Amino acid sequence: MTESNIDAIEHRILEEDVHTLHKMGYAQELARNMHAFSNFAISFSIICILAGGITSFQLGFSAAGGFAIGVGWLVGAVFALIVSASMAQIASAYPTAGGLYHWASILGGRGWGWATAWINMLGLVFVVASVDVGVYLLTQSLILGPILGIDTTDWGFWPQTIAVTLIAVSQGLFNHFGIRLTTRITDFSGYLIFVVAIALIATMLTHVDHFDFSRLYTFANTTGAAGGDVFPETKSGLMAFCLGLLLTLYTLTCFDASAHTSEETVDAKRSVPKGMINAVFWAALFGYAMTAAFVLAMPDPAASAKQGANVFFDLLGGLGLPNWYRDTLYLAIVVANYVCALAGITSTSRMIFAFARDGGLPSVLRHVSDTHRVPSAAIWTAVVLTIAATLYSPAFAALAAGCAVFLYVSYAMPVIAGAFAEGKTWTEFGPFRLGVLSKPFAVITALGVLVLIFIGIQPPNDILINYAVGALVLLVAGWFLVERKRFQGPPIGDKAVAAKHDEIVAEEAAVHEAIHVD
Repeated sequence: MTESNIDAIEHRILEEDVHTLHKMGYAQELARNMHAFSNFAISFSIICILAGGITSFQLGFSAAGGFAIGVGWLVGAVFALIVSASMAQIASAYPTAGGLYHWASILGGRGWGWATAWINMLGLVFVVASVDVGVYLLTQSLILGPILGIDTTDWGFWPQTIAVTLIAVSQGLFNHFGIRLTTRITDFSGYLIFVVAIALIATMLTHVDHFDFSRLYTFANTTGAAGGDVFPETKSGLMAFCLGLLLTLYTLTCFDASAHTSEETVDAKRSVPKGMINAVFWAALFGYAMTAAFVLAMPDPAASAKQGANVFFDLLGGLGLPNWYRDTLYLAIVVANYVCALAGITSTSRMIFAFARDGGLPSVLRHVSDTHRVPSAAIWTAVVLTIAATLYSPAFAALAAGCAVFLYVSYAMPVIAGAFAEGKTWTEFGPFRLGVLSKPFAVITALGVLVLIFIGIQPPNDILINYAVGALVLLVAGWFLVERKRFQGPPIGDKAVAAKHDEIVAEEAAVHEAIHVD
């Protein structure tokens, strides 16, 4: 196929993407420069098994030991794949920025969509905050001390706050300068994660004295002192197993990033569903191999469990690796975590932009930069919210559990609405369909999220009850007192979309004029 033919095909696909967006009542304001791999990479980068799989490894191992990895990871991964497939089906039909909010509004009504938007934004802010705190902690424990020889033992709240602020602002700057720059970084991160995960797996397995695979399916309740007091002790083996699922569900989340960047993705109806599902599948596969290798390489699993949050770092540091190799791994892990949060800023800002575009947030937050064609005001709002979240709850475990709970709740909301609307008010579907699996997957999603809510608010993460109750009160009061009359939601139906025609023309004319001036 000649280059001109390839260009003609891509031009036709781009026209179809814009036409699809117009049918939903929106103008093509953002730059549509992402291709299929980049859409996959942004979700894969924000899932980042080198973030959740390492910084929250103790959430699994300090709950149910190796069983949380060998069995628990598989249970959580299957659930995440079911949820991602359910979301992918809806994304294929409605490929818009801020996807979940838009889907929930169309399938469940504007009130359901409004609530979904707020819950999704809260979860996204939590995940970026948790990873940025993780970046700081990793830099402190892997680089500043071991490599640079800086004593950080007395560093507390303010050094962390200053560091997290600088990290978040730098991520905001990368996002501000355009989706091309962001995708180049996340594309690189996608490859980096694969390479480092393979290196860690190989490193661990070459240092195994005796392969004892029974560690991966022999249950051990490691709550309390046996797990370094990561969780309060519980006598219930089932509860210990459920707590261990937080490792997998915190790690395998944020795949909605593919959906949030739909309006910047070429052939979004096909690329976005593939991006979400492939990101979860490959992260689950490599994450399982990596965390299982950690367990197999431990000289003494019981002694390792008692180390709590230090279990991975003490394990890697005790392998007797050459300094240059160990330090290279450390640097790569920190970089991957940094890009994970950078991709989180991208995802969060698109959610804010989409919600503001429909009047759910102040209209200033829907501003698109003429130069870089990114939602600049939304980007910097996401940065500020990230920093604020770490001020109220600087504890990594609480932020990690919070993001998993709030994000999966927001994932379930359009999926549940879709199950009721499918074949009734929802009759126009995209290329990706689940068919007979659609409604069973929706039921599994709903039940699984209820279990996640329960385990997510257990001590020591019961601070999340304050978040949950506060969010629920504000949502109910905000909707019934103010938003029910004020908020119109996205344009739904032929009449509402037709009424947006002149606005779409004007917005796209302004974009073209800005491009011409530049």
